[in-house]
Amino acid sequence: MSQRPGFPAKLPALGAPRTTRTPAPLVGTQRPVAMPTPKPVPSKAVAGTSPAQRSAPLRSGLGMGMDYGPLRARMVSNLAAQGLQDPMVLQAMGLVERHRFVETALAVQAYEDTSLPIGLGQTISKPNVVARMIELMREGISGKLGRILEIGTGCGYQAAVLSHVATEVYSLERLRGLHEKSRENLRPLRLHNVHLIFGDGMLGYPKGGPYAGIISAAGGESVPQAWLDQLAVGGRLVAPTITPAGHQALVVILRTAEGFDRQVLEAVHFVPLKSGVA
Repeated sequence: MSQRPGFPAKLPALGAPRTTRTPAPLVGTQRPVAMPTPKPVPSKAVAGTSPAQRSAPLRSGLGMGMDYGPLRARMVSNLAAQGLQDPMVLQAMGLVERHRFVETALAVQAYEDTSLPIGLGQTISKPNVVARMIELMREGISGKLGRILEIGTGCGYQAAVLSHVATEVYSLERLRGLHEKSRENLRPLRLHNVHLIFGDGMLGYPKGGPYAGIISAAGGESVPQAWLDQLAVGGRLVAPTITPAGHQALVVILRTAEGFDRQVLEAVHFVPLKSGVA
């Protein structure tokens, strides 16, 4: 097996020409990394399986070298059966190979609807939760979203899914170990529209805003004001937040011309939102 190529010595600048407004380079601890141009992913990786394959039970003893396409297609079929309706989200969930974002020993569980450890006390969210939150952020949108901000890159899985439903993704991670891990996981995918940033997620990334959507993989006592300030009018913010009753629940905030509309949904369980970097 050949060694993975490393990043070029000089990374491409965020200021390269494109149709959307580009933020100026960030100075300090937050350093965005633009991923290279993606290779097309054949749609048959999702759709080219039979109903029998999609309903087949998960097999044990599978290695990283096996074909996970049928299991991924089964996962997508289950998501649709659970009520996920956004075709762009379902397609994205089918395109991204979740088993490549977890340790080899856990690859056999990658397409089950379960969270898995990724190191440093963090987890990769359940497929159902990832799809549900992205669908909520995209509510009312038929095509791709514009620029979006992800709080908590983790292993990079959700950022990869988001790359298929948005024109540009800025993803913040406060733990350097996970920031580096996500870079390694995403490098082979060559996602030109994903920018990985090492920094304090509670501060957001104002130079990339305003954002059409903000999604958080960690929950705090309240939604940071910085996130609300960076949300565009018409944009949606989806995050776990502690309710007055003391429980963590999924919250959707829509920014309107008059202010913010807040909706509290189902109970969830995410890692706590923390400030600073480590």
